[in-house]
Amino acid sequence: MMVVGGSRGIGAEVARQFAAQGDRVAVTSRSGAAPEGTFGVACDVTDAEQVDVAFKAVEEHQGPVEVLVANAGITRDTLLLRMSEEDFASVLDTNLVGAYRVAKRASRGMLRARRGRLIFIGSAVGLAGEAGQANYAASKAGLVGFARSLARELGSRGITSNVVAPGLTETDMTAVLTDDRRAEIVRQIPLGRIARPAEIASTARFLASDDAAYITGAVVPVDGGVAMGH
Repeated sequence: MMVVGGSRGIGAEVARQFAAQGDRVAVTSRSGAAPEGTFGVACDVTDAEQVDVAFKAVEEHQGPVEVLVANAGITRDTLLLRMSEEDFASVLDTNLVGAYRVAKRASRGMLRARRGRLIFIGSAVGLAGEAGQANYAASKAGLVGFARSLARELGSRGITSNVVAPGLTETDMTAVLTDDRRAEIVRQIPLGRIARPAEIASTARFLASDDAAYITGAVVPVDGGVAMGH
């Protein structure tokens, strides 16, 4: 299996959980860094050539990718009137177009094998929206339509395509929040706390399992209830 964007945070925890259950795990990141016990490959998902080179390296090392977790993502938060074209385009290129690039490349081997799991790490923000994150929300909302389209295209070949939609999670990204902002966010979450990376990873692991063989086109919220109804 392969985790795209797996050097830290949610992606690293996904990689660790799959490795712990005995899977051969490859991890891509811009730096090539990867959790211990996984195969690290440098890859910038905004570059289609780098994506192809990374997949070739993984295929040579451990065979075709049967499970893809697309987790690469960036933020460029600012209000709309201050948001530059580059702020908007760079987030879409990494978070949404990057997912297209890796899914397209992974699907080749999955179609030949007539089985596979495509798992996209979305966001509760993509369902509910958030001030200052129009670019990020648009990219994550786009993953829903993308994943569901792939579910329809590839389902007859035994390939499932689903989205995990985390709420705010304990990662480097949230570590920079002020205590006041953190408390404000937590007040909006019915469960009254921020998610742990392990809770997101275990959901991805379930979607890759045989128990989830009949689940496709789903958006699975792991957000403490913050985006329910969206």
